[in-house]
Amino acid sequence: MSILVPLVLLLLALAGAPLFTVIAASAMWGFWQTDVDLQTMAISIYQIAEMPVLIAIPLFTFAGYLLGESKAPQRLVRITDAFLGWMPGGLAIVALAACALFTAFTGASGVTIVALGALLVPALQKAGYKESFNLGLVTTSGSLGLLFAPSLPLILYGVVAQQMALETPVSIDDLFLAGLLPGLLMLFALSLYSAWQSRGNERNHHPFDKAEAWAAIKDSAWEIPLPFVVLGGIYSGFFAVSEAAALTAFYVLIVSVIIRREISLTQLPLVMRDSMKLVGAILLILAVSMASTNYMIDAGVPEQIFGFIQQHVSDAFTFLLLLTIFLLILGMMLDIFSAIVIMIPIILPIAIEYGIHPIHLGILFLANMQLGYFTPPVGMNLFIASFRFNKPVMTLYRATIPFFFILLACVLVITYWPGLSLALL
Repeated sequence: MSILVPLVLLLLALAGAPLFTVIAASAMWGFWQTDVDLQTMAISIYQIAEMPVLIAIPLFTFAGYLLGESKAPQRLVRITDAFLGWMPGGLAIVALAACALFTAFTGASGVTIVALGALLVPALQKAGYKESFNLGLVTTSGSLGLLFAPSLPLILYGVVAQQMALETPVSIDDLFLAGLLPGLLMLFALSLYSAWQSRGNERNHHPFDKAEAWAAIKDSAWEIPLPFVVLGGIYSGFFAVSEAAALTAFYVLIVSVIIRREISLTQLPLVMRDSMKLVGAILLILAVSMASTNYMIDAGVPEQIFGFIQQHVSDAFTFLLLLTIFLLILGMMLDIFSAIVIMIPIILPIAIEYGIHPIHLGILFLANMQLGYFTPPVGMNLFIASFRFNKPVMTLYRATIPFFFILLACVLVITYWPGLSLALL
């Protein structure tokens, strides 16, 4: 009977049952098996309502959806092109920077591919880049911003880790700082590859134009202060993360609806609905995962798994290598929000036993998941890009291979060099 229930739950998940119902059912079964009152479920779920930082998730999500529905993507591409387009491989570097910034604020790499792909792929084609390079660049760079503040996965990792009462505290401000250098490493590596790909092609960059730069600044005058005020406020300690989220949502709402009028009052409820559908899915999974986490901790599941792993893996180097392989596979099959709330309560205590800092684990976890988004054969971004650009998915497989290996090398550096993540703390 004890084997049958997990098997049934697994089959339900594979059959398409909502993930939160499977997690809730597994937690309830665990509590019932150990004669714990099922009211514990309600108490565990209520825990998330007591977390002040949680309000940052719906606010940042709403702001990201507003930016996506406005003309902010076009202005972002214009201003990055004005200031970076003069470099060799400039337009490709523009695409990388624009995608990273946009994903950081929207928190969803698929949204970036849809919103910026129509602008960037034709522009890259016109500049003389090969089609495979263009498709690979946009497909892979769609997830680059996940390590930059105020990325939702960074916030969610911090929320989950804070519920585990670790000896080493995990603050979201520290996670924002920790993701900066690893994220820049990935951007730098792809920028070098883009510059190398553009050798001998004079069409892929243009001379710096002061008039265009000034016009781009004026065009983006309302967006330019946002990252400096919000991120500067968070990094300096002037704002809490939840306060920064509220300021961001309010500012973007006023600019998009009242000042620029790019989103009408009739569109606004639709944007709210779409953004809160994502938030609702995250919060439902997070709520029942809190109960599941409490059960696993009470039952000593992480300790049992660690004991099993320790019999076969004696050092942190091998553990990290196996973890990298596991996370790449996980990133192909599970969205990043679900992966965080399901796997972190299991992986984090084990990683700590191997001497891995919880903030370093968060960065390497997200870096691996970011790579999993476009890992063949079932990486989510491969199918989004295939649909967006009307190309066979096999074409996307081939296009992303060089980018995959470059970013895999970066992920291994991030994984085995903890100082890169912890240097700014």
